[in-house]
Order: sequence, then C-alpha cells, then structure tokens
Amino acid sequence: MSFIRAATLARSATSSCRRYSTEVSAKKSSNLGLYLGGAGLVGLGTYVYMGFGKGEAVTAKKDLKSPLDPSKFIDLKLKRVEPCNHNTSKFVLELGKGEASLLPVASCVYIETPDFKDDKGQPMYRPYTPISASDLEGELIFIIKKYETGKVSKYIHSLKAGETLRIKGPLPKFPWKMNELEEVGLIGGGSGIAPLYQVLQHTLADKTNKTKFKLLYANVTEQDIILRDEFDAMKKKYPDTFDVVYVIDKGDANWKGPTGFIGADLIKQHIAPPSLGEKVKVFICGPPGQVASIAGKKNGREQGELNGILKELGYTGDQVSDHAA
Repeated sequence: MSFIRAATLARSATSSCRRYSTEVSAKKSSNLGLYLGGAGLVGLGTYVYMGFGKGEAVTAKKDLKSPLDPSKFIDLKLKRVEPCNHNTSKFVLELGKGEASLLPVASCVYIETPDFKDDKGQPMYRPYTPISASDLEGELIFIIKKYETGKVSKYIHSLKAGETLRIKGPLPKFPWKMNELEEVGLIGGGSGIAPLYQVLQHTLADKTNKTKFKLLYANVTEQDIILRDEFDAMKKKYPDTFDVVYVIDKGDANWKGPTGFIGADLIKQHIAPPSLGEKVKVFICGPPGQVASIAGKKNGREQGELNGILKELGYTGDQVSDHAA
C-alpha cells in the first residue's frame, strides 16, 4: 500500500558533487578512527541514530503522492551518481511525475541488497536517510559512503545509472515539532550526518522557525567533510539560527578549525548548557563508538542509559534523546 503524506516546502540539496557521464537521459525514465570501538559496525556502514520516533508532516505546496511502501520493498531506478570525494557519492533515484518521497521529518528508509544474504539466507538491508526534501518532485537523493567491509554500501556503489535499488519505508524516527525547543545541539560523524541534515533542511527553511541550531561535525580529514557547501550555505542564509563547526582528526597548516575528537571542552564551548532544561536537546548521529563516547552505548535499537561526556557535563537522558524506538 502506497502512502500519501503532506510535506515541507520544495527544496533540493545544493549539488556540490560531480556528475558521472552515465546519467540517464530524460527520455529514460580519525574521528571515525577514534570511534573504532564500533569498528565492526562502522565497517558495515552502520550508524547509530540517537534521539530520532515518529516524524512531523506539514502541508505541501501541491498535490503529490509517494511511491514508497512501508510494508514492502519497491524498485526505484538510479538516475545518476554524483561523486563527492574518494569514497562518498550522491545517489539520485528517479520518481515519477507528481511523485515525491513525502517522508516525515525525521525518518529514514531501508535499502536492500538482493545479491548479499544474511545468516538466515535473507537479502541484507541497511537504514539510510535521504538528503532530498520530502516534497522534492521526481527525485529521491541519498549520500552514501563506501566501506570496504560493508556489503550493502559496496553493492550500492557498484550500481550504474539505469539500474535499480530496492527501497522500503518510511521508518519514522524522532517526532520533530517546530519551535518546541529553543536550542538544539547536533553532533555528527562522517556519513552519519544525513539525519541531522534532514532536520536542518526542513526546519531552517520554515519562516516560523525560532529554534537555534549548533552543529559539531567530526571527520577524519578535511576532504572527508560531506555536504560542506550545503552547511556553509545554510550558515550564510540563516546566521541567526544556524552555525556549524567542523572538527577533523589532524589538519594541515591551512586548517583553521578544531582538531582531534569532540570532547567536553568543545561541547561546553558550542552546545547550549543543560541548565536550559526542557528547552535544550542534543542529537547525535554517527559511528557507534562516537555515540558511546559522548552519550553512552545504545541498548539494541533504543537508547541505553545516558553516560559519557554529556552525562559528565550534567545533561539528562531527556535532553539527549527520546526513548522511542
């Protein structure tokens, strides 16, 4: 059963990547090293989404329908691939006329790899969050990093324009509500940035927004920073409600930003304090080791007991994540 949802104002991610010459024509329709306590999961391209239940839907500008189905996988054609750096690319899937993903904010989808099976003989799949606006007509866009030990990500990166990906969703995450919070701290790592980008893209473009966001984004090298052009454009367009700090393991002589890992000092300097109570919240999305270091280990798919740096700084579990599945 296809679902129809209202969505946000039409916006597409700024293209900061190069397009392959294999694009289908219109006629055819270590910060990561730091966190290697979770190396096995990181190798599979698995990221921990902390603090993200059911999402918000708002009124769309025009009538659109979604081909997505939360009960089964569907095939979507790969329209083009846009390399971003040495191991990360944007994958643009083709939707029909009058179709958009209409994913609620915040939510993700499963991508299945029929060529690879799990220990039960079933096709492997992993959750991925699109970076395209939920009411972007005609396209569904992901940004995906290739891991040499990650079967799903390697499979996706092997695809060429014109081939298909199997998608199921949406999978609702955190129930975002406009202006519920005064201050939001976002802590991201590597390609785990996509869910945070989804919330920012949705919220900052809403003229009623009053929430202030501060993003700490960790990567191994400057070249590993993805969506940098998009974040810089957001900072320029919304200077009163958004700021971003890039953190890399070790920079060269030209690097002016922080280096090393995201620790207590950086969080105290840039993230709103826990003394704001229910008006502040911190969202984390990154490798399992990063999440464990900053906020404690997950308990399966749900948040475990709050620990790590945020607990030491005085934040409570309610200020760090929602316990919804």
